[in-house]
Amino acid sequence: MLTAFARAFKTPDLRKKLLFTLGIIVVYRVGTHIPIPGVDYTSVQQCVKEASGNQGLFGMINMFSGGALLQITIFALGIMPYITASIILQLLTVVIPRLEALKKEGQAGTAKITQYTRYLTVALAILQGTGLVATARSGALFGQCSVGSQIVPDRSIFTTITMVICMTAGTAVVMWLGELITDRGIGNGMSILMFISIAATFPSALWAIKKQGTLAGGWIEFGTVILVGLVMVGLVVFVEQAQRRIPVQYAKRMIGRRSYGGTSTYIPLKVNQAGVIPVIFASSLLYIPALVAQFSGGNSSWKVWINDNLTKGDHPIYLVSYFLLIVFFAFFYVAISFNPEEVADNMKKYGGFIPGIRAGRPTAEYLSYVLNRITWPGSLYLGLIALVPTMALVGFGASGNFPFGGTSILIIVGVGLETVKQIESQLQQRNYEGFLR
Repeated sequence: MLTAFARAFKTPDLRKKLLFTLGIIVVYRVGTHIPIPGVDYTSVQQCVKEASGNQGLFGMINMFSGGALLQITIFALGIMPYITASIILQLLTVVIPRLEALKKEGQAGTAKITQYTRYLTVALAILQGTGLVATARSGALFGQCSVGSQIVPDRSIFTTITMVICMTAGTAVVMWLGELITDRGIGNGMSILMFISIAATFPSALWAIKKQGTLAGGWIEFGTVILVGLVMVGLVVFVEQAQRRIPVQYAKRMIGRRSYGGTSTYIPLKVNQAGVIPVIFASSLLYIPALVAQFSGGNSSWKVWINDNLTKGDHPIYLVSYFLLIVFFAFFYVAISFNPEEVADNMKKYGGFIPGIRAGRPTAEYLSYVLNRITWPGSLYLGLIALVPTMALVGFGASGNFPFGGTSILIIVGVGLETVKQIESQLQQRNYEGFLR
């Protein structure tokens, strides 16, 4: 494998792509440490130290920004607005006929949808940036921080607008950097930046566990977390690669004097067909009532109930709600992303059929039946993986710093596998030899 990496850097065009990708990553990481105007950097650092890894409601957004959110830097919003915009456009494509028609137009329609995604990303960045600035000004960004109200000393309208514009521009730059990697680098740019953002939080989280540990100077807890992380990575790789292959046979067709078709192939249905989307949906939905309760005045009974049950990650109601939402969104996303009737119609159009199943409606019903059966273990697997961090925190008191969370592991493993496959395919084009012999 190391020889393959060395061979990748010896190939001129592949080396250029790898170095370009690494350069963009360096620019992105530098941007996550540049504070925006109007922020008292000393107060921010003091609050980050007092938070001790407990990031509260903003934990997921902070993870996707590589820790830049709580530092209130120009890349504070990170890739999250683009992720949200992409998910919204993907859902609207199923609902709005105009977007569905654009999707079927090929490259031109895809380019138009990408343009809509960019516009929506900027709009969401303005909305989220305004909310972040308002939260920082109120002192609620870090909870009970002693100097939380001093993070934004200047409360003027001009300063507020400047901060929002800087964060929105930072989001646009992050989106541009991701597209540069996609066009001129290796792998999907947005996925690579997401991978780097999550991986950047691992060293500090692991070191915090070591410092808080009590057994052998914290090294036993540190080793346990590393071991659990490796086991989780192996499990995630195993399930992410698992698929149900449905055989498809194409009948022979005579066109002129030539015979076409007669080939055998298969439809790969992954066990985790929905990916990490259900976990993001469930986290976002549970985040909304807690955010509303945080900004509402008074001390009403519903606000107390939400603060007691839906903001504490180890509360049974929160755990059950989180698990059930993940299972629901797994089925929901699979239903809108994979259309058995469309697949069956395409197979029938090109003379394909599943052995033993009649073409047309029986094929669609069979595909729907198989998809529902494999989605159950996939959704349960997602729910269990997502709850591992909370179980770890309750089990040996990692104090909010357990790094190998379900969302982070799923994204890192998925992006890592996809990037390695792309590098391997480019190596095979030149050397007919991949990473593994």
